[in-house]
Amino acid sequence: MKKLIRILCFFASVILGFGQSSCIREDISGNSPEDNFEALWKIIDEQYCFLEYKNEEYGLDWDEVHERYSQRITPSMTSKELFEVLSDMLNELRDGHVNLSSAYEISQYRAWFDSYPRNFSDSIQSNYLKKDYINSSGLTYQILENNIGYIYCSSFSNGIGDGNLDQTLKNLETCDGLIIDVRNNGGGNLTTAQKLASRFTNEKVLVGYISHKTGPGHDEFSSPHPIYLEPSEGVRWQKKVTVLTNRRAFSATNDFVNSMKQLPSVTIVGDKTGGGSGLPFSSEIPNGWSVRFSASPMFDPDMNQIESGIDPDEKVDMTSEDIERGKDTIIETACNILKN
Repeated sequence: MKKLIRILCFFASVILGFGQSSCIREDISGNSPEDNFEALWKIIDEQYCFLEYKNEEYGLDWDEVHERYSQRITPSMTSKELFEVLSDMLNELRDGHVNLSSAYEISQYRAWFDSYPRNFSDSIQSNYLKKDYINSSGLTYQILENNIGYIYCSSFSNGIGDGNLDQTLKNLETCDGLIIDVRNNGGGNLTTAQKLASRFTNEKVLVGYISHKTGPGHDEFSSPHPIYLEPSEGVRWQKKVTVLTNRRAFSATNDFVNSMKQLPSVTIVGDKTGGGSGLPFSSEIPNGWSVRFSASPMFDPDMNQIESGIDPDEKVDMTSEDIERGKDTIIETACNILKN
């Protein structure tokens, strides 16, 4: 049987700018369905960072999960049958950052957004952007008819240039307020998210904490390390801001919303975010399938978990009546807040 060498590298120091990176190496032998099941269960048991939290939230018992799913493992099962069982087991974590990747399929837990209203429509958004909107460095922006600035950020995967941000905010400086729409933004790079957030504060602000696993126990973590939002040296916005959210605002976008929520001039409007605050890492099981999972928890300034999402300051859903009229209830609410 071939040996699996699992390498788990802790890159939070690179992403957030502190500490030194480290790697955990572990040898696991065997490649039977049972070997792969045990390897995957052990990886999550020792390295996944939310087992205790999710036990408190909805009663997740990872030992009970092992007992239940091990009964579905047979020596003669096919590769696709094994993939289905392992995917179902990982879905017990209810985590959008947890995926199992094979040569033919990637597992995905979708209920974290499928169970909620979409609260976003491309076609209705186009009624506000009109045809003369501007695209700049991953941001789409327009001045709405009521003199409110509107910026849509669809992803933090690509870098946002400082010069582009300067020009965008200068072009919107005559507006009475600013909407930043991050609905359907599935995340990306944390440094990009913080670069945008840094344009809305004039002082250093504590926005949360991060820990990382220090051992195989479910409660073995480092002391929380503070995360600060530093003001940008470029153009900074000085008026009121609303941030629009829905359940598909996930991962780095969840952290962006958390940072913005700590600023006094910002109001979060829409639905609860999708969560995904844990920094994801990857490992392998003996047959070569890759598993991605959350390994480093992040918290808000009061040490509250933000893994399950961040509640808005103003809870708003898009109404069917507004949708029929081509109106976005969440944008309209944000405009009212900024105007009043």
